[in-house]
Amino acid sequence: MNAPRSVMSLAAALLLAACGSADQGEIQQWMASQRAQTRPKVQPIPEPKKFSPQAYTQANAFDPFSNQKLTQALKRESAQTTASTALLAPELARRKEALEGFPLDTMSMVGSLFKQGQPVALLKVDNLLYQVRPGMYLGQNYGKIVKVGESEVVLREIVQDAAGEWIERTATLQLQERSK
Repeated sequence: MNAPRSVMSLAAALLLAACGSADQGEIQQWMASQRAQTRPKVQPIPEPKKFSPQAYTQANAFDPFSNQKLTQALKRESAQTTASTALLAPELARRKEALEGFPLDTMSMVGSLFKQGQPVALLKVDNLLYQVRPGMYLGQNYGKIVKVGESEVVLREIVQDAAGEWIERTATLQLQERSK
């Protein structure tokens, strides 16, 4: 049994030896001729640009961080703020009404009616029923009722924006259908 195995190993070794260096001479000659014919193309590096220094001319200019400039800017801003505040601001001196302690999302309009010729809305807050009419205040954003309709209460709120300025916005309470 060892004889066929050894014959196979000997045949494999002879095959590998036959693949040796017979054609390497031609390949090496071809490689040498290719190296001689190939010329790399290298572009020359461009000349560096001339540096021309610039004179600093702002040394005598107004300092942007000076206290004088900051004071002037603050005076201008406060003058603008007082002018815009005088135009629109909540009435802080008046007595608060009962419904100004509740946010609008806790209130629901459950009905409307006419009382003595004026429209009146029925609002439910904490399982209590309140009657409201135009001119009354409600909500935590200085909301004043502008209109009472059959299906909604429209109010004008005065709130502060991100810059701290008072702005006016409209909010509504819609009639809520009774759930069974």
